Amino acid sequence: MKKFNVFNIFSNKYVKYSLLLIGGVFIGWLLFHHSRKSDKQTGQVIETTKSTIWTCAMHPQIRMTEPGKCPICGMDLIPLAQTGSTSVDPDAIHMSKDAAQLANVLTTVVTKKKPVKEVRLYGKVQADERLFQSQTAHVPGRIERLNINFTGETVVKGQVLAEIYSPELITAQQELLETVKTKQLQPELYEASKEKLRQWKLTDDQISKIELSGIIQNNFEVLSNTSGTVTTRRVNDGDHVSVGTILFDIADLSKVWIMFDAYESDLQFLHTGEKLSFTLQALPGIDFSGNIIFIDPVIDPVTRVAKVRVETGNQAGKLKPEMFATGIVSSTLTEYTDNVVIPKSAVLWTGKRSVVYVKQPGSEEPVFKIREVELGPMLGESYVITDGLSEGEEIVTKGTFSVDAAAQLEGKPSMMNPIGVKTSSMPGMVMPGDSKKNENDNLLKKFNN
Repeated sequence: MKKFNVFNIFSNKYVKYSLLLIGGVFIGWLLFHHSRKSDKQTGQVIETTKSTIWTCAMHPQIRMTEPGKCPICGMDLIPLAQTGSTSVDPDAIHMSKDAAQLANVLTTVVTKKKPVKEVRLYGKVQADERLFQSQTAHVPGRIERLNINFTGETVVKGQVLAEIYSPELITAQQELLETVKTKQLQPELYEASKEKLRQWKLTDDQISKIELSGIIQNNFEVLSNTSGTVTTRRVNDGDHVSVGTILFDIADLSKVWIMFDAYESDLQFLHTGEKLSFTLQALPGIDFSGNIIFIDPVIDPVTRVAKVRVETGNQAGKLKPEMFATGIVSSTLTEYTDNVVIPKSAVLWTGKRSVVYVKQPGSEEPVFKIREVELGPMLGESYVITDGLSEGEEIVTKGTFSVDAAAQLEGKPSMMNPIGVKTSSMPGMVMPGDSKKNENDNLLKKFNN
């Protein structure tokens, strides 16, 4: 009975030790597995955090994990390519979707559009030069009375403008009355005296009235030979005038000219007969239109513009000379109907080269590659492309500078570095510590030459 108890005691100890060992192994496994899982999650977080690095185009030494402002110059930070990502084309820029979205990079498919060039012109309303009339004195004498006393007054044809006292006219009337008595014997003298009065613009009715009444007129009435507005008054009461002296300048404003200034670069888009729509600063909300009647063949050497004339009716008198006008001509460029048109924001222009960034097909993430294009005419906020792009290709239309800055920082072909020279801050500049200074300078000089 005593041996049985000792065996039970030893058996209980072995059971306890076995249970403790099994429990320790289980607890260790739990801790190890949790540690590995935690390390794996931490690595994923670190990898995700490090996937997009934000830097400054002016100061590439700045590295941030979140978008913001450069602490040195205050410029917006731009995203670098995702860590570990590779592109098939070594010259292409590979951006993550998140980086492209944060940088506001938008793309547009290239299409063909009807190229319509809108030319904006500025000018003034002017009187029609063909409707100007100068009212002159046809007889010498003294101004006895002016019926028109200020400029801007409206007159009608046949209205009495002034009265002139003329001794020469009095003498001519006396000669007429003398020749009337002998017109049967000397008809030539009679006709000559009448013709002299006609030359002084007396009408046949006035001559007949003098002949029948036998009364000599001391004052000669100056009648308006046109209807319009007096633009200039050149004489005063009591002035002595001779034959041909200008008394008044009268302009007929029933038709007016709109004279626009066109720069020499816009003349190729303007043609006579084209419709031109214009507005007046003095009459907002009212649209006017007319046809281009004349384009000055000579450019002003000082202002470098040519005059473009539009004629329009002005029966209501709303259009007054010297009013400011703004005109627009929509010219269809038929020679560019087979070319593509892209937004102006898609083009990076260096003065010598024009480039765009084309999205590479066949990639889930945005991949862009620079391409040089030939620009045609500018259509307001867009360009006609004569060479370098085909319909259906997708290009960057917003955020182009961000893509180009990323290309510069990665040493890939960019706007200012078509050969892909890696820059430290700005194209053509190398910051201290750059070991490739001489190599970069030589490459840039070779390209420029």
